[in-house]
Amino acid sequence: MRKFFAAILLAIFFLASCGAVKATSLPFDPIEEKLQSLTLEEKIGQMIMVGVYGTELNDDIIYSLNNFHFGGIIFFDRNLLSVEQSKQFANDIQAAANQKVPLFFALDEEGGRVARGNHFLKVAPSQESIGLKGKPALAKFWARHNVTILKSIGVNINFAPVADVGSKDTRSFGDNAQTVAEFVNAAAQGYEGKNFLYTLKHFPGIGKGKVDSHVEVSDIEADKATLYAEDLPPFKKIIREHDNSKFMIMVGHLKYPALDPVNSASLSPAIMTGLLRNELGFKGVVITDDLEMGAIKNHVDLSSLGIKMILAGGDIALVCHNYESQQIVYNSILAAVKRGEISEARINESVRRILRMKAHLQ
Repeated sequence: MRKFFAAILLAIFFLASCGAVKATSLPFDPIEEKLQSLTLEEKIGQMIMVGVYGTELNDDIIYSLNNFHFGGIIFFDRNLLSVEQSKQFANDIQAAANQKVPLFFALDEEGGRVARGNHFLKVAPSQESIGLKGKPALAKFWARHNVTILKSIGVNINFAPVADVGSKDTRSFGDNAQTVAEFVNAAAQGYEGKNFLYTLKHFPGIGKGKVDSHVEVSDIEADKATLYAEDLPPFKKIIREHDNSKFMIMVGHLKYPALDPVNSASLSPAIMTGLLRNELGFKGVVITDDLEMGAIKNHVDLSSLGIKMILAGGDIALVCHNYESQQIVYNSILAAVKRGEISEARINESVRRILRMKAHLQ
């Protein structure tokens, strides 16, 4: 597995140093070769990240990995007892998965009140408290700190930094778009300097939200010009100035009538494809916020959520808490491909992006 990804990185380096040479002139494309080795079922599994229960490998986890091929695991406090236990748990899950590509192991380690393992890890301050210091270098310092503690417990991608502007819950670096952009940029530099994957959230920005999306949906009542000026700058800066294969963008479940009068952002072709992909030019992995949040599951049938997410332009469905829900999302996507509602070519687009990101895992 490591040899495969070393070959991918070597090919990327070769292309970067010989800009005039097209990828098709290479004797092989390692990403395409790996994609072709995956079955349809395995490819769909790569597009779902799930939560598990327990603090050690158990039959439920083994069953999920073997039957649904899930490509990523998100840990919560329910899974973490100590550095040694957490690292062993991740290693055991990876071994039991027996997959052709490594798993993502993710954590919400933002700092402050949104931090896991705080009973045995040194947790970073909240983003709000870092922003109030007025020194972006502190965001870089604490991002590097997060890398150290996350690597120690077997996690390989952080669901941070928060790129929202003006959140009233201590999770935002500030209430000025340009200031937040500078702090998020510094955090991104911290993660990348340590060769660690990270996530910007919650596109296109939930700082203006009035309702907790864990509970219910709400509309962001701002016109397009305001959203572009006050919410998008942190995302735009990182997309334009950083390697898009080194970070995910998590899309939230709030509604933005000025951008899409019908759909939540996580199910919106106008937002995920029209704005994020086409207008802002993001070429990396798009992941949804948890599909079991009230803002989304209270209004859209669970069996259609994964399908709508993919058709809107997303790559990974996050399903954090219920094993049955995870299986419903997987089976509904598989059935949609088999009946032609989603083409396998569309599945391949997402899996290519996921494989490019996983090529950075060490």
